[in-house]
Amino acid sequence: MLKVLKAGFYTTIQDAGRFYYRNKGVPVSGVMDEISVFKLDSLLENEEPSAVLEITMTGPTLVFEKETYMALGGAKLSATLNNLPIQNYKVYKIEKGDIISFGKLEKGFRSYLAVKGGFTSEQVLGSRSFYRPITKNNRLNDNDIVPYSTQLNFQPKISEIKVDSFLDDTVLEVTKAPEFDLLTDKQLEDIFSKTFTVAHENNRMAYQLTETIRPHTISMLTSATIPGTVQLTPAGKLIVLMKDGQTTGGYPRVVQLTDKAICILAQKKGGDSLSIKLV
Repeated sequence: MLKVLKAGFYTTIQDAGRFYYRNKGVPVSGVMDEISVFKLDSLLENEEPSAVLEITMTGPTLVFEKETYMALGGAKLSATLNNLPIQNYKVYKIEKGDIISFGKLEKGFRSYLAVKGGFTSEQVLGSRSFYRPITKNNRLNDNDIVPYSTQLNFQPKISEIKVDSFLDDTVLEVTKAPEFDLLTDKQLEDIFSKTFTVAHENNRMAYQLTETIRPHTISMLTSATIPGTVQLTPAGKLIVLMKDGQTTGGYPRVVQLTDKAICILAQKKGGDSLSIKLV
C-alpha cells in the first residue's frame, strides 16, 4: 500500500486509457505523456499497460507501506527519497516506510511515478484511470491509500537509462484534420507561422492557446473528436483536446496532433511558447 501524506496540486492514477466506450461519451483518459510512461514500464519490465501516478506541477508526499521497486519519469520535480535526491529513469529498491517527496518544479509539467507491477486500484470500464464522472475520485487526497503489486524477486536488467528528453521541445507536429481544407490560405498561414502561447486555461480536458488566427463562419454538425484534435472557434481561438476531452464537438477540426506532440504539449504550462508544423 502507498499512503498519501500530502496529495500535491493534482495527482491522479492513470494507465494507458479507457477504450471502446467513446460511443457512450466516455473519454479515453489515461496518461497525458505516453512516451515517458513507456520508458518507465520498460525499465521496470512491466506488462503494459501498468497504472502509474501522474503528478502535476507540485508533487505529493508518499510513504510506501511495503517493499517494491519504483522509477520516476517525465517532468523534473526535485524528488527525494528519505530526504536524499533521486533522479528520473532510474530503478530504486523501496523498503517499507520509505518516504518520497517532491520539491521545486525544474522542467516540464507532469511527472510520473511507476512501481514494479503497477498500481492495482479498482478498474472501471477496463481502466484504472481517474475520470470524475465514472470513478470514485478525480484526484488523490491526503490520507488516501493506493494499493500496488509486490514483486520482491525482481532483478532489473537495466537499472537506469539516459533519455533524449523532449521537455524543451516547442514544435507540435500535426496532420490534416477533417475540416483542414475549409481554411483559407491566410488562416493556414496564421497557424503555421505564428508563435503561440499556452493559455492558463489548460488541464487534462483541453489546452487553449492565447493567440488567435483569423475568424471563420464555417457551419458544421457536431462530429467525433479524439485526443490531439485541434478545434477552431468562430473567434479564431485554437483549442487542443487532451486525454479527458469530450468525444464530440461542433467546432471545425483543423489539425490533429501526432502522438509525440500530445506528449510534448502535456509537459507545457501556462505561458510556455510553441509553434505548429504540418507533417
